[in-house]
Amino acid sequence: MTRRLTIDDLAAIALPEEPAISPDGTQVVYVLRTVDLDTDRNVRGLWRVALDGGTPTPLTGGPADTSPTWSPDGTNVAFLRKDGDAPQIWLLPAGGGEARPLTTLPLGAGTPVWSPDGTRIAFTAPVDLLAEPGEDAAARERRAYAPIVCDRLDYLADGQGLVRSVRRHLHVLDVASAECRRLTGGEWNAGQPSWSPEGGRLAFPAALGPDADLTRSTGVHVIDVKDTGAPPRQVNADGGWAATVSWTRDGTALLVGGETPEARDGNMRLVRLPLDGGETTDLAASLDRSVAVGFPGYPGGPPQLIDDGRTVLFCVSDRGCVHLYTVGETGGEPRPVFTDAGATVSGVSVAAGRAAFALGTPASFGEIVTLDPASGNREVHTAHGAALEGVTPYERVEREYEISDGTRVQAWLMRDPDAEGPRPLLLDVHGGPHNSWHPGLDDVHLYHHELVARGWNVLLVNPRASDGYGERFLTATRGEWGVSDAKDLLEPIDALVAEGIADPARLAVTGYSYGGYMACYLTAHDDRFAAAVPGGLICDPAGTVGYSDNRRGLSESEFGGRPWEERERYAAQAPITHVDRVSTPTLVLHGGDDVRSPFPQAQQWHTALRERGVPTRLVIYPGSPHIFVVNGRPSHRLDYNRRVVDWVERYAG
Repeated sequence: MTRRLTIDDLAAIALPEEPAISPDGTQVVYVLRTVDLDTDRNVRGLWRVALDGGTPTPLTGGPADTSPTWSPDGTNVAFLRKDGDAPQIWLLPAGGGEARPLTTLPLGAGTPVWSPDGTRIAFTAPVDLLAEPGEDAAARERRAYAPIVCDRLDYLADGQGLVRSVRRHLHVLDVASAECRRLTGGEWNAGQPSWSPEGGRLAFPAALGPDADLTRSTGVHVIDVKDTGAPPRQVNADGGWAATVSWTRDGTALLVGGETPEARDGNMRLVRLPLDGGETTDLAASLDRSVAVGFPGYPGGPPQLIDDGRTVLFCVSDRGCVHLYTVGETGGEPRPVFTDAGATVSGVSVAAGRAAFALGTPASFGEIVTLDPASGNREVHTAHGAALEGVTPYERVEREYEISDGTRVQAWLMRDPDAEGPRPLLLDVHGGPHNSWHPGLDDVHLYHHELVARGWNVLLVNPRASDGYGERFLTATRGEWGVSDAKDLLEPIDALVAEGIADPARLAVTGYSYGGYMACYLTAHDDRFAAAVPGGLICDPAGTVGYSDNRRGLSESEFGGRPWEERERYAAQAPITHVDRVSTPTLVLHGGDDVRSPFPQAQQWHTALRERGVPTRLVIYPGSPHIFVVNGRPSHRLDYNRRVVDWVERYAG
């Protein structure tokens, strides 16, 4: 007997993440994320599966083991274990045995990266630049309450609020002796390092410039590992934004995933950057799609070399999904190698001619899959979705709408296939705004299935600025949030009302981050909605760019300039400008430690509605950063889902 997916099924969902294929291509170690309601935490442990048909088995019990990486000879797996306040690097013998810690750094360590010869591990780690050697607890406490002096604007980091003198810097660990030394220092943060083929240099992204907080420029740098006094050398032009860096097989060039100085704020690029100052090559330019390097809440993975270094395997955002392509290391026409309908790829790892990744589909939250890029043959090696056997999710059915100005937008409609007549409709707006809805299952929006089971329709539209539809589409809302994209969301509702699918008297809107902003904007400009649930919202862009941890990205890339230079533009984009028009009962949901869409934005919207007599409620999730709806406390995620359902049912159901 089957039943429908519900919010309570969050406890049964097991998600494989971060696969790492062994050097000989015979097995994969990966992270399995589950939920423990009793302890109110997400549990992550390492699992292993042999690729010859073996059964997945646990390697560690967790509860916070992540980032597995194989040693080059395949004898050990390094990983991060958070046993206390900070994660440390541990080493697990691949042939069996107990794991042991390799680092005991005061503020923890970052993802381990093995040197080519397997003798060293590079990583970034937080460093308190003001800490004194041998500092005791009393001295630390006195320093914690000393005046804070800030010259730069990058004092917000890692979603943890004011971090004062803490910065992330490069370290190198000798595996045999466990001796650890720091390579870099200063008022800047180093990104994930990559070893050169000969093992003498590290490449990494970082914003080193004295005014990097003003320019939003992240350069690509190389440092000599042996020369402890050598400063990092920047190898790319100023003005770009590098997210990932890796080496070509001969060590003469770098492969960079990010934005170039010539194409800021557009598609993410895959650039070949020669170290001798030669001409750079945009390897994926002809696709007119973003290279999906992978961020929290955004699937994909860093580009990888295959075919003895002659070919690059990389992820591409395409019409809501994430697919795999290859291209020659020096250039050529990209070739699709995995473009299954509805497929979403994340966490790519390659070895011995095979690629391993986590794959989500309309029928699966995620499983570990391997692919032969040459032949296209693929195999599924896990079945963690079996825990929900007999549970049937509602399908996201593709739609496409032509907007009144001629723009075409892709959408998905969720509804009971047996339903007849007009039903209440929830419009859910995704975040970003450069994210995208896809047709696959996700564990964030379980309220969709709960509402459809209660007789609702759910509409998911990818409006202008959504990723995966080309650069012109991606940049169409710069300086025009709400102004240019609202019709992409409202006109499909009109179409569903005309079809007799949506009841115009029972419409609701929700969304998170940019979606929360749009829920506010739409209710300030249109009175059709009977209920609204904005989460992680922005209502006053001019105020946000002063204290968001993404202030430069918001002002330069999204809102069209600085607030004092573009007063009319900011006012036109700000929901708070027309909050006096809002009559929609509104539930505001927000993380208490959100520094991306800072918490005062939620307070401001709630206060304005409360003073005007609009039914409203503010729910704060203590200790939760912006991304908590994706990987926060299970109790918070369950509560968030249930409150969306309860509020829209109360006012629009």
